Amino acid sequence: MAEPGFRDSVDMMFNRAVALMDLSPGLEEKIRVCNATYTVRFGVRLRGQIHTFTGYRSVHSEHMEPVKGGIRYASSVHQEEVEALAALMTYKCALVEVPYGGSKGGLRIDPRDWDEHELEQITRRFAYELAKRDLISPSQNVPAPDMGTGEREMAWIADQYARMNTTDINSRAAVTGKPLNAGGIHGRVEATGRGVQYALREFFRHPEDVAKANLSGTLVGKRVIVQGLGNVGYHAAKFLSEEDGARITAIIERDGAIVDENGLDVEAVHQWIGKHGGVAGFAGATHHEDGARLLEAECDILIPAALESTINLGNADRIQAPLIIEAANGPITAGADDILRGKGTVIIPDMYANAGGVTVSYFEWVKNLSHIRFGRMERRADEARAQAIVDELERLSDDEGLGWNLSKDFKARYLKGDDELELVRSGLDDTMRTAYQSMREIWHSRDDVPDLRTAAYLVAIGRVAMSYRSKGL
Repeated sequence: MAEPGFRDSVDMMFNRAVALMDLSPGLEEKIRVCNATYTVRFGVRLRGQIHTFTGYRSVHSEHMEPVKGGIRYASSVHQEEVEALAALMTYKCALVEVPYGGSKGGLRIDPRDWDEHELEQITRRFAYELAKRDLISPSQNVPAPDMGTGEREMAWIADQYARMNTTDINSRAAVTGKPLNAGGIHGRVEATGRGVQYALREFFRHPEDVAKANLSGTLVGKRVIVQGLGNVGYHAAKFLSEEDGARITAIIERDGAIVDENGLDVEAVHQWIGKHGGVAGFAGATHHEDGARLLEAECDILIPAALESTINLGNADRIQAPLIIEAANGPITAGADDILRGKGTVIIPDMYANAGGVTVSYFEWVKNLSHIRFGRMERRADEARAQAIVDELERLSDDEGLGWNLSKDFKARYLKGDDELELVRSGLDDTMRTAYQSMREIWHSRDDVPDLRTAAYLVAIGRVAMSYRSKGL
């Protein structure tokens, strides 16, 4: 059996779900195909000569606008990958009820080959090429960070758009994932990893679902292997170990893997990678040069948080984890997905599991359009209302001699109004819970839906179809 490409994998999973739906062939095709992919080739004078770069911006579906999707910088970027990621964005936004169509961008470049000022020149020129074609716009197309990009690149893109659109009062909403001082939002950097944590918490709230993975109990003590300690993997591993009592028994990186069955200190490993560029040499853990083999190690939860197609026909039958949560985009190929489902492995799909980033990007976009940070209007009023209740309870206790004493911990928590970060986390938690429940309802109610991925596609495709029908298509 030949390994399908990333785009083919997405199409195969789409087709598997659509076969269970009652859609007209015309509508099915409209939802499946990519609307447009723009290829831009531009030159930048660097180091005494002109270098030509190739970039892509793919728009998969405009059933809702603006369309939304990250921009990745990698030397492996190609059109098929960008189109597959754009399709996933369409379904992801529909699943978590974020009012966007799907898009994705990529620039074929290794950021490590260029200095910061050179990267800024390249990024600004790329942004210029996209913006002049309306492929960056608060109302039409809103990029965000992805692999190889971050807050810095988003700030450059936002500034370039603002320079080109000097009278657009909403120019900051043209890009999300910006630094806080450039119109960003608290909680955006951690968002995708935080979403993975909230997804697992919701899964473990349902004993029936946990039992399907041959597990029991809560996240406490669960052995977790994380592949890729980038932004997503780091935050997911950090929150699961520090807040939920899970044990991170192995971390897989470019230069191999480190293992400690007692649990690794995620923050210490993260600091080590920052200084040394890899996990080799990290004290107190066993290093394995062949990191990919650790994907096949015994554990309770496997979190692939790096590149697509990590789990494929070559290794799927050796994967021992009973529960896999796809923190990356497309880490399991369609062929590997069939093998794992045949073994009874439960997979929490990427379309849902890594939707934390686009959810908080949506909050940032709303913040930029409203021109006010969350909590600014109501926080102190909420605190005053809570204080009035506490004062009244304490007055009643004194007047009636009841001897009530509210604990200091309760008063401190109850009297503190929610700031932007707490409101963002609350909104993300609600989004992840609601989306999971919409998937599991189909998973449990239909005999022809064998897994969460199919359920996720059914929910997402159904919502996109309803949008097109309401437009009169």
